[in-house]
Amino acid sequence: MSRSLRVAVLGGGSWGTSVAALAARNTPTLIWARDSATADDINNNHRNSRYLGDTPLPDALRATSDVAELADFADVLAVGIPSHAMRETLGRIADELRPWVPAISLAKGLEPGTRRRPTEVIADCLPGHPVGLLAGPNIAGEIAEGKAAAAVIATKDERVATALQPLFTSKVFRVYRNDDVLGCELCGILKNIVAIASGMAEGLDVGDNTRAMVLSRGLAEMTRLGEAMGANPRSFAGLTGMGDLIATCTSPRSRNRRLGELLAQGKTTTEAVEALGQVAEGAKTAPTVLELATEFGVRMPIAETVAAVVMGQMTPADAYRGLRQVTPGTETDMG
Repeated sequence: MSRSLRVAVLGGGSWGTSVAALAARNTPTLIWARDSATADDINNNHRNSRYLGDTPLPDALRATSDVAELADFADVLAVGIPSHAMRETLGRIADELRPWVPAISLAKGLEPGTRRRPTEVIADCLPGHPVGLLAGPNIAGEIAEGKAAAAVIATKDERVATALQPLFTSKVFRVYRNDDVLGCELCGILKNIVAIASGMAEGLDVGDNTRAMVLSRGLAEMTRLGEAMGANPRSFAGLTGMGDLIATCTSPRSRNRRLGELLAQGKTTTEAVEALGQVAEGAKTAPTVLELATEFGVRMPIAETVAAVVMGQMTPADAYRGLRQVTPGTETDMG
């Protein structure tokens, strides 16, 4: 009888820990945390107090701060570290992983400088390994608490996706398949920018109608860039697109929405990030997305405005006053 596939999660933040908790209920799971205190907290107290408070974690979940131990354990690798740190960290385990271990990205950002998506960075660092991603409308704390949700495993190889589905599935967590890796990954990257705009709307108390306008026009921007880059537009109406956009833009627990609220309160981006105590990928991603928009000839006025705010070139109040100055065209132009 063959042994169970062992899941190794690289990254002990809120989302990495929540995914590890899902997997630990199905199969042996080990999570790597950069901070040894976090690993000790998971092992000894079955908590990740820094990122998930008092939410209990499965007794079966083990943690380590030794990245080589994690690599040796892995039959499946889930990469849950921020995009800006991914290449350096993966470089430390590239020679330690067994061949053909699938690597699944949990990250939602772009690598600074290269503009490469997380799955592209993983493919660079781990050549020959099947690569995909796990994403959806998943607020980490709610997943850890066992609330019902769904996600998508996106990979070009349906056999890999089918094998991975049961590792993360539970009675209240559905996992679907999608072969549009580009579209699903772009959704997760781009929705964080719209969430910052939504948070600014909340902080400025501009009203639900205005926020609904920003979300719908933001989705149009996301889809427009995705199509220009070759993604399937249907992905943007699915769990990784509209679903994740709604969750990230409306949940008070969303880091990117909270960042927008803090900016609306007058904090600088640096101050807002410090107040969060966690990475909000949208702040780093917005200027980089504008480079992509220019390259592919796509208009993205919401992303442009968010980038100006996070770079200190515009205040949130000025950003929303600017809405009054836009002359609308036809809705199907989605500009």
